Amino acid sequence: MSELKKTPLFSIYKDYGAKTIDFGGWELPVQFSGIKKEHEAVRTRAGLFDVSHMGEIEVTGRESLQFLQKMLSNDISKLKPGGIQYTIMCYENGGTVDDLLVYQKGENHYFLVVNAANTEKDFEWLQKHLTEDAVIQDVSDKYAMLALQGPFAEKILQRLVDSFNLQELKPFKFADGIKIAGKKTLVSRTGYTGEDGFEIYCENADAPFLWQAILEAGKEDGVEPCGLGARDTLRFEACLPLYGQELSSEISPLEAGLGFAVKLGKEADFIGKDALIKQKEEGLRRKLVGIEMIDRGIPRHGYAVYKGDEKIGEVTTGTQSPTLKKNIGLALLDSQYTAADTEIDVELRGKRLKAKVVATPFYRR
Repeated sequence: MSELKKTPLFSIYKDYGAKTIDFGGWELPVQFSGIKKEHEAVRTRAGLFDVSHMGEIEVTGRESLQFLQKMLSNDISKLKPGGIQYTIMCYENGGTVDDLLVYQKGENHYFLVVNAANTEKDFEWLQKHLTEDAVIQDVSDKYAMLALQGPFAEKILQRLVDSFNLQELKPFKFADGIKIAGKKTLVSRTGYTGEDGFEIYCENADAPFLWQAILEAGKEDGVEPCGLGARDTLRFEACLPLYGQELSSEISPLEAGLGFAVKLGKEADFIGKDALIKQKEEGLRRKLVGIEMIDRGIPRHGYAVYKGDEKIGEVTTGTQSPTLKKNIGLALLDSQYTAADTEIDVELRGKRLKAKVVATPFYRR
């Protein structure tokens, strides 16, 4: 077994009571004080996450835009420097290589933020299809990344930022060169929790100092260090997809309800476009929907879903929602059974329990 990778914050996890797990080859905190407590802190105050495991790929060169237009489903030509776009990278069959964020740093200068477990695969996929005059570099090792999320995130972070008004940073925008507690950072405002929040990219050596400075600055507002457990329940309530569950090589962005990030009308042909057009024209055979348990039981990833004796799909994510106090899930189902209030059965350990299809997202701030 190869040794687990560690972020620059690993050495101070124990000071905050972290319980760590293997997450895609990384040793990361699943929780500090408890998943429900951390979840509630982000929904009502603020939480700080170490997301330094995320991958970063830089794309530069004269034809970087043309290259990205070919590789990604969204229309990258609509981006301007300082802007961020959510997009999908697809296989020829319309299945998903990864979902990612594209930051435009300048003319012919793009910065892709990809899922940690997919970094190597994504980089190889991009490299394999590079015929344009562009340069791609995996720069993941250069950056640490913190995410401060929750309704008090702006107020807390502003205490450490002198010469920049964070109110000016709108959602899906970023600013480079912002000094936080004297350390130079890139700050963006996207979030993966359903709350307002910021991502802070910094040098590896500065990460422990910034982690401690932010927790200190937010002490009076009840900021909590948070792990992957709360990150997962938060993103799930807001119905934000997780690669490997709501998206995969077998699940297309259209099936996952991410059509807003797929611009089938853009001039540039992107990999997977023909397959997705065909999927749309023929009608989706399956769709991602919300489900709520009627009988007692918690739906979990991989549980089979039935209508009568027919298996009609499976649960992609499920839990007891800390905010709603209900047992809910996301499930990829045969399209004819996806109307709201359709009654279905979820198989839990060999037993069929009643559930129904419900509207999503489960939580909206």
